[in-house]
Amino acid sequence: MSERTAFVIKTEIREPRSRIFSFRAQKTMYGGRTIAAGDTIFLFASENEGGEGLIALGVVVSASATPRKAGVARQTPRVSITVRRTRFSKRRMGRRELKPFDHWDDWRPETELNFKLYRQATNKIVAISRTAEAFLRRC
Repeated sequence: MSERTAFVIKTEIREPRSRIFSFRAQKTMYGGRTIAAGDTIFLFASENEGGEGLIALGVVVSASATPRKAGVARQTPRVSITVRRTRFSKRRMGRRELKPFDHWDDWRPETELNFKLYRQATNKIVAISRTAEAFLRRC
């Protein structure tokens, strides 16, 4: 049995207290397109849309690839997912907390998260390392 990959989604979250979240046609980067039902996902409410960063941990209930647009040569893979929240975050973790971690080759989980989530401001789904997953579980 292979171990599952954990993921992070950073996007607009209008109802952070919801039990179920649906995210349509989300951009994927850094392995995010491999997300599947049963995967662990950390929900970050995008600061670009007034959110506060990490808000909850959840489980992916369903995931499906968004069809590519005809006639467009270069497209970022997108997926639609439904997530069931399993618990809320215990402490703040967002752009402000991760910004100091910018030494891209130091292998710290904070640096990985800063790089994958905030180096480019776009909202996205990304796969994360076991180290980053363990770090976020403590948050």
